[in-house]
Amino acid sequence: MQNLITLLTQKTTLQKNQITSILKLLDEGSTIPFIARYRKEMTGGASDDELRDFHEVYVSARRLLERKEEILKLLEEREVLTDALKIAIEEASTMTALEDIYRPFKEKKNTRASVAIKNGLEPLANLLQSAKISEKEFESKARTFVHGTIKSVDDAIKGAKDIVAERFSDAPKERKVVREMTEKHGVLETKKGKEFDENGVYKNYKEHSEKVAFVPSHRYLAIRRAEKEKQLSVKISIDSERYLEMLKRYKLRDHMGSSKNILFEAYKDGFKRLLYPSIEREVAGVLKEQADLAAISTFGKNLTQLFMIPPVTGKVLLGADPAYKTGCKLVVLDENGKYLDDALIFPTPPKSDFEGSRKKVLDLVKKYGVNGVVIGNGTASKETQEFFAKLNKELNGELKYTVVSEAGASVYSASKIASEEYPDLDVTVRGAISIAGRVRDPMATLVKIDPKSLGIGQYQHDVDQKLLERKLYEGVESLVNTVGVDVNSASASLLAFVAGVGPKLAKNIVIYRESNGAFKTKKELLKVKGLGAKAYEQLAGFIRIREGKSIFDNTGIHPESYAVAEALEKLSDTSDVKALSVKLGVGEVTIGDILKELAKPGFDPREALEAIPFKDDLTDISMLREGSIVSGVVRNITDFGAFVDIGLKNDGMIHISKMSEKRIAHPLEALSVNQYLARVQVVSVDMEKQKVGLSLKF
Repeated sequence: MQNLITLLTQKTTLQKNQITSILKLLDEGSTIPFIARYRKEMTGGASDDELRDFHEVYVSARRLLERKEEILKLLEEREVLTDALKIAIEEASTMTALEDIYRPFKEKKNTRASVAIKNGLEPLANLLQSAKISEKEFESKARTFVHGTIKSVDDAIKGAKDIVAERFSDAPKERKVVREMTEKHGVLETKKGKEFDENGVYKNYKEHSEKVAFVPSHRYLAIRRAEKEKQLSVKISIDSERYLEMLKRYKLRDHMGSSKNILFEAYKDGFKRLLYPSIEREVAGVLKEQADLAAISTFGKNLTQLFMIPPVTGKVLLGADPAYKTGCKLVVLDENGKYLDDALIFPTPPKSDFEGSRKKVLDLVKKYGVNGVVIGNGTASKETQEFFAKLNKELNGELKYTVVSEAGASVYSASKIASEEYPDLDVTVRGAISIAGRVRDPMATLVKIDPKSLGIGQYQHDVDQKLLERKLYEGVESLVNTVGVDVNSASASLLAFVAGVGPKLAKNIVIYRESNGAFKTKKELLKVKGLGAKAYEQLAGFIRIREGKSIFDNTGIHPESYAVAEALEKLSDTSDVKALSVKLGVGEVTIGDILKELAKPGFDPREALEAIPFKDDLTDISMLREGSIVSGVVRNITDFGAFVDIGLKNDGMIHISKMSEKRIAHPLEALSVNQYLARVQVVSVDMEKQKVGLSLKF
């Protein structure tokens, strides 16, 4: 344990006491959201993200220590562990450095060197590596090894060279030099592959090269995909001749025997056949890992934007899933998101039944008091918007509409979750419910869908799928616990992301709620099957009970601090946090957090963000001016910018220079296809060409 803590102090910015506290909490089964929110004094106020980063380092450090122990044991058993080797292993600070040290001692099967060793040529290899004799003398020595499977002097010399070549390729120092050279000066080169399409998406890469150190993550993932599709051949190259010249000059300068020419040939073979291909694969793997992390980070940021859109409350919503031949599916959700009714209309071609569609919608509006429409952005969306824009005018602006991405709605509608929630409804109706829910409560709705189906990723199918799944889960978990969950209305899907809950316990909470009615206190959760004291400790602070017996149950105050909250509530002056901390025996940070919660009980952090805007009418280009604010959905991304559907015939365009205050190499670093943009500024309007320039920088 001490070695682990020492390693963690070297690899993180945290103090030893903080690290010890975090590890203790993790060992006790505490979740990261719980530690970040309710154990700030113990961690020095480390955030959720900082704790997750620490956990990554912790897992990596633990693996490193475990691997060190494993290697030391193996080397000791084989009686090759020297004091110097032991020190080198113990001082290795990365897995790469450790594996480089161990590499020469790995047992190798059926390599050219292992065959040569088996044939007894190791003494000759040792003599070659010393390079203290002439080439003629060396050949004379090699003749003494000609027997059995070694048929000639050339066979003997070749076998000795194979052994030296492998030793050279396994040498930690040489590997480090070549690795650093490749990382700093290596060039990624692409050429046309067997299946190359001259007019395809990779046409600009048929003869492409750039330094490895500067390859953007999205480009590397695209190139890797092209390589997989056999459209491109890819390699990483370095100036091999320069390296070999340096090798000859420095590594062989102390060798006086003329056999050093044979030795150089062995080193050269080791470099070209073994060492460099190994390093090339390694560097490519590192590039892929970095690209994966960058892509997953972009995905996570987009997911945060989607999940943190404020819910629309106090409105009865009409969800519309547009289509041409099969009609537009409508659903009505009440103020709390409960399904009330559904209908099917045909306002678009080929039927274009405006009057019949109008009557059905007006009947629903009158019957349920509908005052907002949510339209999916798929097929026939534009025509459906036109239909509702006309109705809105007829109703004097009482039926405004908004457009949302419908990505993943069909996935949800056919899912097990949907069939459990709406067993008696058709899949098309379930899809419309998902569309309306993205406005009613985006987080509660989208949490039921695999994030990879939400259309916000970047090369999501090309990245490490296990890593993607884990990172997205952590991201959703963090968002859900930041907002808090109403235990009396949340689905099992949403509850499952609450710290300490999980899928099984989430279902048990819903079952208890359905059998016993709404929870009146947080403590009542302890009656749920399988929910013990530890789970309650972890989840209680993130659960909300809107109309419970205690006002504290509708806050982020943890039940363990209710007594402190009651004491603070009775005080008229709470400005001196330090004095209150001493008086109540609670940390200053915790006191501050409790006071914030008492000031705004039931506060939803999403309330401070931009809500989804509802439109009165279709956007007309003649209505736009420089400085106008519009909303839209990203439809397409190119190397130079992104095209955004803002309700016009032609999409508006955001140039890459207008996407971010910081410099970005590619639009995919800032945006993703199907991403909803709540506020975009118009920077130019070309009436003649019907083009609109947009910006996110304002």
